[in-house]
Amino acid sequence: MKKALVRTDFNFPGQKSVYHGKVRDVYNLNDDLLVMVATDRISAFDVVLPEGIPYKGQVLNQIASKFLDATQDIVPNWKQATPDPMVTVGLMCEGFRVEMVIRGYLTGSAWREYKAGARTLCGVALPEGMKENQKFPTPIITPTTKADEGHDENISREEIIEQGLVSKEDYEMLEKYTMALFLRGTEMAAEKGLILVDTKYEFGKKDGKIYLIDEIHTPDSSRYFYAEGYEERFEKGEEQKQLSKEFVRQWLIANGFQGKTGQQVPLMTPEYCDSVSERYIELYENIVGEKFQKADTDNLVSRIEKNVMSYLQSK
Repeated sequence: MKKALVRTDFNFPGQKSVYHGKVRDVYNLNDDLLVMVATDRISAFDVVLPEGIPYKGQVLNQIASKFLDATQDIVPNWKQATPDPMVTVGLMCEGFRVEMVIRGYLTGSAWREYKAGARTLCGVALPEGMKENQKFPTPIITPTTKADEGHDENISREEIIEQGLVSKEDYEMLEKYTMALFLRGTEMAAEKGLILVDTKYEFGKKDGKIYLIDEIHTPDSSRYFYAEGYEERFEKGEEQKQLSKEFVRQWLIANGFQGKTGQQVPLMTPEYCDSVSERYIELYENIVGEKFQKADTDNLVSRIEKNVMSYLQSK
């Protein structure tokens, strides 16, 4: 029986606090290091769904780890080690209160807004006559505020600076890093026959220096299309074959759930959860280009605790 890790309650040496996010449990050690556990929780429409997805945390953690290593020449990042398939240990940074969303194509929520008549997104003017999944002439940055609870909100560059969420100097650097990371991610995706459609990055500061934090280029934070057949599908107005969490969102929408008040999450059967798990493993193998090695799920909690403690004691 495959088990899913939906909650942790560790007590590590020097632990000052723990934050249970939508998907990750983050342990603060002495205001210096963070132990980030990628659980098997899954969220959509800013709602944590009631069932966990086996291996999802391992998939996301290992993809993020690989992409952090592959982009550290562009921007320093928080990662120090991955002592367990579901854990990253890294530097504690003070996170900026915005997420840097970058879009290469008109799809997802941006398309839904465009279709409804919007021609400006986060202060960025959009051309008339665009179609769903059409490539932008150049990628656009559409930031959101970072909500502790509830929904993240779209915000413009000007509003971020005006409200003092990020200084002008820092924001310009975040934009520069975002564009460079997206270019690298696009190149790496193309090598695997994929298109990096859109993604988000989070940044923080430590000792006055900007770091890339959290996960990057995972199917939870990014959307990928298969490159083969993209043009043909686009011309015919067909759905794109994609690698992202969008298939979960579409299943929820088809079953009457979009995170709105009064709506109920549809029943997530064990069979459905296993099918989502298989899709995440497919995502991993396509994005990374390697066979996924399933970690033992029989003793998830004790395995993680042992591996993290072993790493901390070796420091």
